[in-house]
Amino acid sequence: MADLAVLYDRIRPDEKMLFEALDGLGVPYDKVYTPQLKVTFDEAGRANVPWRVAIERCVSQTRGHAVTRALEAFGVQVVNPSHVIELCGDKLATNARLAAAGLPTPRTGVAFDSAAALDLIEEMGYPVVLKPTVGSWGRMVSKLNDRDAAEAVIEHKEVLGGPQHGVFYIQELVDKPGRDIRAFVVGGRCIGAIYRTSGHWITNTARGARASNCEVTPEVADLAVRAAAAVQGQIVAIDLVEDPQRGLLVIEINHTMEFKNSVATTGVDIPRLMGEYALSLLSGAS
Repeated sequence: MADLAVLYDRIRPDEKMLFEALDGLGVPYDKVYTPQLKVTFDEAGRANVPWRVAIERCVSQTRGHAVTRALEAFGVQVVNPSHVIELCGDKLATNARLAAAGLPTPRTGVAFDSAAALDLIEEMGYPVVLKPTVGSWGRMVSKLNDRDAAEAVIEHKEVLGGPQHGVFYIQELVDKPGRDIRAFVVGGRCIGAIYRTSGHWITNTARGARASNCEVTPEVADLAVRAAAAVQGQIVAIDLVEDPQRGLLVIEINHTMEFKNSVATTGVDIPRLMGEYALSLLSGAS
């Protein structure tokens, strides 16, 4: 057993690149397939957990959060910590923390009833974007151009039921220039950024957006680092949009960031920097 672990539930290109980076660093580590992970406790309340530092890479937010909390209870430093997963895994919680830190975001509102949601949308003015508070890859994100569209989508959410569909998270539609920016922060430093460009209003590479290099200007770096600090994120990706009048705005923060499209695009060895950061924590835990 090694002192370092990588926690995963699916091996994507990102995880393969991270494994290769750790191999290149010559550091021993355990690949931990979390669906088969079992933690037992002895009579003194100690767990059979050998690791001191772990990198959490689970696709399932629920599983990744649960595993992280379990390991943290026995002194394992997990990147990112469970409280970061909680914050970044909930768009409403993230936005509340960003607002508390005084960081610029799109105009945002939340309602907890369909009638209240319609009133809020009318107050904000069309078009608006209705998002689930939990989710990724641009799934179930709706652009509402008028009252008819708002009523239809809200009715669908009511019929679908479930607690998540009863939270109506609403943002203004920012007039961005056909792209957004994803900035990568590792250990308090903005290491690179990409533009995600698309003819569709959802500019997400999972939805076909094209990645290209974005210069890490002082403004991009400052806002990305401040956003990461607001949620205490150690290895995170910050999504930004360019507003014609207000400049850069923070959209959301990704706690288990994907980087497969960004290494060649930026020329930055993101997985190696992730591995080096984990090693720095391991040295501090000695």
